[in-house]
Amino acid sequence: MNLLEGLATTRTIRRYSAEPIPDSDLSSILWHATRAPSGSNRQPVRYLVLRDGSKATEAKRLLGESFRAGWAAKRAADGYDVGSGNEPDSPKARMAATMQHYVDHFEEIPVVVLVCLVRYRKANPAEGASVYPACQNLLLAARALGYGGALTMWHAAVEDELRALFDIPDDVALSACITLGVPAGRHGPVRRKPLAEVVFEEDWGSTTGWAIDPDV
Repeated sequence: MNLLEGLATTRTIRRYSAEPIPDSDLSSILWHATRAPSGSNRQPVRYLVLRDGSKATEAKRLLGESFRAGWAAKRAADGYDVGSGNEPDSPKARMAATMQHYVDHFEEIPVVVLVCLVRYRKANPAEGASVYPACQNLLLAARALGYGGALTMWHAAVEDELRALFDIPDDVALSACITLGVPAGRHGPVRRKPLAEVVFEEDWGSTTGWAIDPDV
């Protein structure tokens, strides 16, 4: 698999088998995550890995409760149980089923990574620029080794509890939560809006003749 194929086929994976990720593969995934760029090359990203230790088990319990509450609120607010959501084979219903399985089995996920930022200035909207390239590298590295992952933010509801559990310093931001495992399904081409709808040149909303989706 070349890099462009990986970019075009790395979808969010929320269903995992019970198979663990070997230390060597997990080390490789995280090493490639650390190759990502960061502001002024300060390399402020840290990775708190949760597997099967006693604190990890408690953290997964906290996260599971948070994720189930977050999904329940989103499911109701976004109307996942109305309209096409009542048609079992509709994309909406399939997404709801996948999400429900994800949160219901959160405690069984083999690896959870809390991606953290050691702040060197006051919190600001731009600080994610030093974090999220590393998150994407992590997901692509997992894809290359046959694993799948999902980047989430529902850890925020139990951030205080996680900080107390792991004694995380106040100047460290909990920027993302990534789940990893062997896919119960598979990766494949992702469906996205065509370039013609999202690429403009010079004027907002303008069309271009060169932004054309490839034949894949």
